[in-house]
Amino acid sequence: MTLERKPAERLGDFLTAWVQRLPPRLRRVLPRELVGFAMLGAFTFCIDLAVLAMLRRWTHLPMPVAVSIAYIGAFGLNFVLNRTVNFRSHAPVGGQIVRYAVVLLGDYLTTVTVTTGLSMLGLDFRVARVLASFIVAVFTYSASRWWVFRERPARPAPAAIADPVDDAVAP
Repeated sequence: MTLERKPAERLGDFLTAWVQRLPPRLRRVLPRELVGFAMLGAFTFCIDLAVLAMLRRWTHLPMPVAVSIAYIGAFGLNFVLNRTVNFRSHAPVGGQIVRYAVVLLGDYLTTVTVTTGLSMLGLDFRVARVLASFIVAVFTYSASRWWVFRERPARPAPAAIADPVDDAVAP
């Protein structure tokens, strides 16, 4: 019996199908999860930049607040998309959210610091935000792939304790 693939899995296959046509050596360097992560990251990064630009244009929020609002919204969307579309995780979401929150905190602090610092030095906030994104991208992928969404092996069931009465040989 073939299990029906979920729409998120079909979307992931659609986005990354071309990776299977790459030469084997290149596929080892450029796995499907990395390609999917990059594509989803680029999409949510565009959402991040669009929200940040709107906040800067239409509000008088301080830069760290505007960056925070845009960043947290985009990262939430990124978590959902990577969990379902890219890494296709079926693990309990609770532990993943906690681990992802740790990654988010490190990325967030780096993003706010780099974006704010570079914009204070006179760099356009959009360029500063792009530079900050490159800094956190490698860390975020590594943490997501090998820590947040890693499939944990099932724990083996405890061995049954043999009952000496059942093992006895009848006379």
